[in-house]
Amino acid sequence: MLTWLIYDIAENKIRTKVAACCKNAGLYRVQKSVFLGDIEKNRIDELHLQCDNLIDKKKDSVYVFPMCKDDFKNVKTSGNAFDKSLVSDEILSMFF
Repeated sequence: MLTWLIYDIAENKIRTKVAACCKNAGLYRVQKSVFLGDIEKNRIDELHLQCDNLIDKKKDSVYVFPMCKDDFKNVKTSGNAFDKSLVSDEILSMFF
């Protein structure tokens, strides 16, 4: 399932570990704290638990947003947002 993982993490060490978990799960870095990729449902849950165990729940946050292909087609961006065409070409072609 196409999945976004977005985080706001205060400490560099923890942020680096969460980013590594995202990359190990097969997610592609869209922005510094935003990842996107196609992973299976059970892997989504596993990744969420890994991140949950790493962060300081009092000051950090992690969001996981599963998204279907049709919903991704309707994503709108403005300004200096991620390059949707790059993601569509490089990511979606691998997934769909």
